[in-house]
Amino acid sequence: MTTVGLAVGVGLATGCNAAEWPDLPVGLKNGITTKVGDVVYAGLGSAGTAFYALDLGNKGAGWQELAGFPGPAPSGAAFASSGDKIYVFSGSGKANEEAASPIIFEAVHAFDTAEGTWQKMETTTPAGLLGATALTLSDGRIAITGGYNKQLFDTYLADVLGTDKEAEPEKWQKIVDDYMGMAPEAYRWNTKVLVFDPQTVTWGDMGETPYLPNTGAAAIPLEGERFLLVNGEIKPGLRTPQVKEIDLSGKTAVWREVAQVPTPLGEDLQEGLAGAYAGYTEGGPVVAGGANFKGARANAYAGQWFAHNGLAKRWVPQIFGRIHNGWVEIGSLGEGFAYGGAVDVDGGLLLVGGEDSSRTARPDVRLLKWDGSRVSIEP
Repeated sequence: MTTVGLAVGVGLATGCNAAEWPDLPVGLKNGITTKVGDVVYAGLGSAGTAFYALDLGNKGAGWQELAGFPGPAPSGAAFASSGDKIYVFSGSGKANEEAASPIIFEAVHAFDTAEGTWQKMETTTPAGLLGATALTLSDGRIAITGGYNKQLFDTYLADVLGTDKEAEPEKWQKIVDDYMGMAPEAYRWNTKVLVFDPQTVTWGDMGETPYLPNTGAAAIPLEGERFLLVNGEIKPGLRTPQVKEIDLSGKTAVWREVAQVPTPLGEDLQEGLAGAYAGYTEGGPVVAGGANFKGARANAYAGQWFAHNGLAKRWVPQIFGRIHNGWVEIGSLGEGFAYGGAVDVDGGLLLVGGEDSSRTARPDVRLLKWDGSRVSIEP
């Protein structure tokens, strides 16, 4: 655990700031949130095909609804902006209203922020990219790490949702136990650093990760073509506490493990975080919120690969800041949140939407500020 001399204060801003950040028109979780120029874009996921924009130069006008997503609504899609376009890769959902179970999509869509229109690209993803992390490079290409295996995911959901739990409880339970009880490697998640070139609409790769691939990892850009990937899942229900740095400046990705986010105060183990908010503040990089299962890592160490079986999912409130290449707990969101979006804006990190401990998609928009000594959250 990193030890840093730090005077920490946490406050919730009130008064004139209370109306500064308008909430979304709907709750949003497992969607997309990004910024192009001075406009923040958010939607999809629990918002369905709805897509919204907030002009940072005219926040008083609130979120404006844009053209809706043209395909089946994706949840957990990988996404990134490049130039004046926003690219959405894969995700999961039902192919149509009559579908019995969700699938992982293979489509790629682009939203043109200048024209306000969507376009389905003439390509498909080389792998299932549900829960993957997309990283925009300086030349406009988009690198993507992690992502579920489409065949295994689609088959599992078709089997489990196609079995009547009440009429055939043993068959249903065996389907769940067999899938959830596999070791991480058996899920065959995407191990490559895929690279999409928007100019040529072609795919390449920059080699494979030397670690277990993740879904739901939080990404923070560093200088040059370096990024931090914070935690994420290594299989359904089991997170990793690892923090990796990936350098994408060459033809092949260079990976290294760096300091972990510390164990929260009062706990014995850092379970790892999935769906955390992450980005930059005045005081440096921060990671906030996320979700995990307390006790899952201990079960995995004991060889119980259905590691979250019988455990309660929890949404954590802690905020961690990075100082001198290490992390320290600096404050709290006030309540647990996960699976929302975060973008860097003037003054701090804008937290958009998220899921609370009742699994409700929230419309909340707040500004997380940290100057290196004091944390505040402006509604």
